[in-house]
Amino acid sequence: MEFHREPEPKPAWYSIANAGDVASPALLLYRSRIEANLREMLRIAGDPARLRPHVKTHKLAEIVRRQVALGISKAKCATIAECELAAANGVADVLLALQPVGPAIKRLAQLADAFPAVKFSAVVDNDDVAEMLDQEWKGRPPLGVFVDLDVGQHRTGIAPGNDALALARRVSRLRALRFRGLHAYDGHLGIADPEERAARCDAAYEPVAALAAALVAGGIPVPAIVAGGSPTFAIHARRPDVELSPGTTVLWDAGYGSKLKDLPFLPAATLLTRVVSKPGPDLLCLDLGHKAVASEMPHPRAVFPSLPDAEPVSHSEEHLVLRTTKADRIHVGDVLYAIPWHVCPTVALHQEAWLVDEGRAVECWHILARARRLHW
Repeated sequence: MEFHREPEPKPAWYSIANAGDVASPALLLYRSRIEANLREMLRIAGDPARLRPHVKTHKLAEIVRRQVALGISKAKCATIAECELAAANGVADVLLALQPVGPAIKRLAQLADAFPAVKFSAVVDNDDVAEMLDQEWKGRPPLGVFVDLDVGQHRTGIAPGNDALALARRVSRLRALRFRGLHAYDGHLGIADPEERAARCDAAYEPVAALAAALVAGGIPVPAIVAGGSPTFAIHARRPDVELSPGTTVLWDAGYGSKLKDLPFLPAATLLTRVVSKPGPDLLCLDLGHKAVASEMPHPRAVFPSLPDAEPVSHSEEHLVLRTTKADRIHVGDVLYAIPWHVCPTVALHQEAWLVDEGRAVECWHILARARRLHW
């Protein structure tokens, strides 16, 4: 008599065979999914020369080096530490996209001195900062400057109109600075409907294009326009004259994944967590507190693929309590996996990440640029 044997169920993409070797809470990064996301970024951009990926999402030397190996020579950064990480790992053109003030001006100058072969730039939206940068850079090779434009987020930047035109002219006259173009971040356009997102993105970009045309007509070349973030990446990619600066696309997360369903990126980061207590018949307490997952947003702060009905009950520094009907099947010490809702600040909470390859955690990557300072 022959017996039919059911095939073993295939492990979920996020589970690892050697979870017992990994202390929790831990950040896991999946090589094959990172590679798939990088391929999609290159496909959408059409040319690696158009990409200026944001380092803030991952803060990792290993990912910077992989992007460089794929022909991506530019990076966008939020901190001096991220700029240093990029420069030290082969990026030829580094943009600091947070206007430098206070000691950051001198630190950026010292970093530029340390990496003379790297082209550094900064964004400005203010005459005074432009003057301070010009003073600091006297006697040095010129610092590139992008005028930072406010296209609707109302966080930083100057409206793309007459004041922005005057600032760009002012920068172009300062001897220690080199006007490199315009920077327009539209992070407020994470709109679920792709048609509405595209329409509003195009509307926000119109005055940017008009400003660039006015500058060129007035004799000031605009070498580059750095536009967009992850939600509008594919929309700006249709404009041949734009540099693209997605960040989250390399790791993706549950927040964008739940909203931007038209974009082809895969979640490539999870959090490995363990059940540390069962305080009630339908409750699980996990070691996934505020110190392990970004908590600046309302719940859900993480999504548990194996517990689709999980609801957060409480969240504190070290603990996350969930309510789920599956609690009776789960034991203290069991491993669960969570996809962070917002991956960028989640990465910044971890000193290291485990690289997962073929279902096993194989290598520990140190998240160097989570630090506020490396050397400069």
